[in-house]
Amino acid sequence: MTAVLLTLGRLPKALDLARGFSRAGCRVLVADPFGRTLTGASRHVAREFAVPPPSAGKAAYLAALARIVADERVDLIVPVSEETMHVAHVRDQIDPGVRLFTMPPDRVIALHDKAGFVRAAQATGLGVPETHLLGTPAGRDLAQRGDVVVKPVFSCSGRGMRVVRQGCALPEADRARPAVVQRFIAGNEFSSCTIAHAGRVAATMVYRGTVLSGSVAVAFERVERPAIERWIAAFVQASGWSGFIAFDFIVNGAGEVWGIECNPRATSGVHFWQADDIARAVLDPAGHAPVRVRPQRHLQQVYACLTETQLALFRRRGFGHHLARLLSSRDVTWDVSDPRPFLSMIATSWPIMRMAMAERVPFGEVATRDVDWFADDAP
Repeated sequence: MTAVLLTLGRLPKALDLARGFSRAGCRVLVADPFGRTLTGASRHVAREFAVPPPSAGKAAYLAALARIVADERVDLIVPVSEETMHVAHVRDQIDPGVRLFTMPPDRVIALHDKAGFVRAAQATGLGVPETHLLGTPAGRDLAQRGDVVVKPVFSCSGRGMRVVRQGCALPEADRARPAVVQRFIAGNEFSSCTIAHAGRVAATMVYRGTVLSGSVAVAFERVERPAIERWIAAFVQASGWSGFIAFDFIVNGAGEVWGIECNPRATSGVHFWQADDIARAVLDPAGHAPVRVRPQRHLQQVYACLTETQLALFRRRGFGHHLARLLSSRDVTWDVSDPRPFLSMIATSWPIMRMAMAERVPFGEVATRDVDWFADDAP
């Protein structure tokens, strides 16, 4: 029996992966700094492990993962979210026969780097907005010519992002937290998730957020955008990518596709696929079986959507839209054959909820803070 280690368990996408791998006949293990997680509550998880958070020291985190891999005879490691940038470094500490479903760390971090991603896309001839480092003459010139977006080089969930209008002063550059200045593109925003093997796309999902908690989507709509899929296929082929990879896009009024960020990891797009098919696509790199799409076009994280709907009532804006999504979208966590994750979600999500309430910020902004990769983590 193949032993699969998921390196985060607190997010719903990890639960989909766990259910899929279990149904594909695998023994599923979960490692997470929280110890007790949404995914760990599933009947499809054999064991759950508490590991030190990378934020407290990368070496201890990697050593803990390596011990689990050795002790549990893990065959496949599947990073789930922002911890991917750390997990990529575990390769040197585990048996060469253990498969790690991501690229080497230098490749992963180069695309997580927002400036590095732009350079890689430009080298492939794909559309990306003009982008420069904050604090450079080119960055200041770009801000004088039009609206720009300023965002940290290493960040997720929209943390630290701001729009600066044409001619307004840019924030001061901080060497400890480098940032980029990117030309603002007006249009519709889309996200994606792709499973890739050696430059071949096994499956791509394109979707858009319909309800946001801060800048993080908690309700989603599956869409068909062939131009975006072609953009992704070209990038994956040129990079020879293996693993999950995701992008954020803006499609402007002329229908032009602009890649604005890369996330070299899984995203909420996994919810739109049949979980069993995701597992098979990951387990068999040479396989060409289709990854089937779930029939639902609209999905949600119901507790988060309920919170946003309640807040919209008090804010007196967006309540009708939020309520419609809440009542018409299927929850990504509920499964009648595996109900414990949904029923125990308040308890298993309490560490994140506590931080969000204490800091008065959206849930998504603190959900992965302890596993994020920032500039001072670079080797």
